[in-house]
Amino acid sequence: MTAMGEQVAAAADAYSETGHPLEIMHDLTQTYESVAQSANQGCGVSEPMPRLAQLVAASPVDAALHDAYGKTLAANSYNLLGKDYVNRDLSHYLNEDFQGETLDQYTLRSPKDCMPLYHLVGALDPLADADLPNRLNDGLPETLGEWIVHDQLTHMKIKLNGDDLAWDVERVIAVEAAAAAAQETLACTQWHYSLDFNEKCANVQYVLDFLAKLEEGSPAALSRVQYIEQPTHRDLRANPENRMHEAARIKPVVIDESLVDFESLLLARELGYSGVALKACKGHGEALLMGAAAQKHNLFLCVQDLTCIGASFLHSASLAARIPGIAAIEGNGRQYCPAGNADWETPYPGMFQLQNGTVATGALIEPGLGFSNPR
Repeated sequence: MTAMGEQVAAAADAYSETGHPLEIMHDLTQTYESVAQSANQGCGVSEPMPRLAQLVAASPVDAALHDAYGKTLAANSYNLLGKDYVNRDLSHYLNEDFQGETLDQYTLRSPKDCMPLYHLVGALDPLADADLPNRLNDGLPETLGEWIVHDQLTHMKIKLNGDDLAWDVERVIAVEAAAAAAQETLACTQWHYSLDFNEKCANVQYVLDFLAKLEEGSPAALSRVQYIEQPTHRDLRANPENRMHEAARIKPVVIDESLVDFESLLLARELGYSGVALKACKGHGEALLMGAAAQKHNLFLCVQDLTCIGASFLHSASLAARIPGIAAIEGNGRQYCPAGNADWETPYPGMFQLQNGTVATGALIEPGLGFSNPR
């Protein structure tokens, strides 16, 4: 992947045409398959590189182009998406339904002032003191209850197994108990969960059984579930029997790893998925395009990260803050590798020191992607 990223960067450097970053990157994406093959050969790898890996490998170039374009014009990149700046409308990237439309119609001219942050509750993360045989005493909260009180959290992403129904149900009920105890000390009555089965559910029936059992065991916990992240295998074409219509009537079910292009979004919609998870690491322009497509089709929207820290977290947050309909963002870098945020905390304190469970995305208004390197 590193080799592919380097080759995409070289191709961007050698690109001789002029145009908006969306247009340049769209042209470069046509070469990803051949570039991936070349990178594999150079590294002695025989297994084909998945499309998702290709997008991730090329994403730094995509982000850099959008950032440089904005900084060159002394303007925020999210405000350079209209007809005054682009040469192709969205039908060039999506389909005829987007004829005459541009991304400024699907993005905000100013970022949302603040956004709730989804805190990750890992399968092994301690919920209460009884789950801690030994304390680390590293200065950070160590149980879910402590994190909730420390950051006044209102959004939690719960990691589940997907192949152990009883454990999954009991885990959510246990999270609800720990959260309720902590929220009581804050006089907070409203908080939310997202559920991530890591694609481990064998079929949609597992999800339906889980939701039914959770309703039996804790109606309150079920009521707090905001959405369910891709519960079954990411290969939608190979598993067309995994139709999500019935589950999506209960809670939004979003595609994540499956989302690699517009065609995969349309296929997921056909299979009953009712939402889309955007990630900056799949490509900045690609995320904007998928955000527009999701809005056009009235799909639930969320933005997720991959333990992003520093600039990568600010990038992810700036994306979430500029797309209508996204109510919260993920950011677990502060939990697992907080040292990576150290250089960024002084210039952007509100992005790394939560207030009422939110981050201050309104600060991301600088030229480019909304922030600048503090060094």
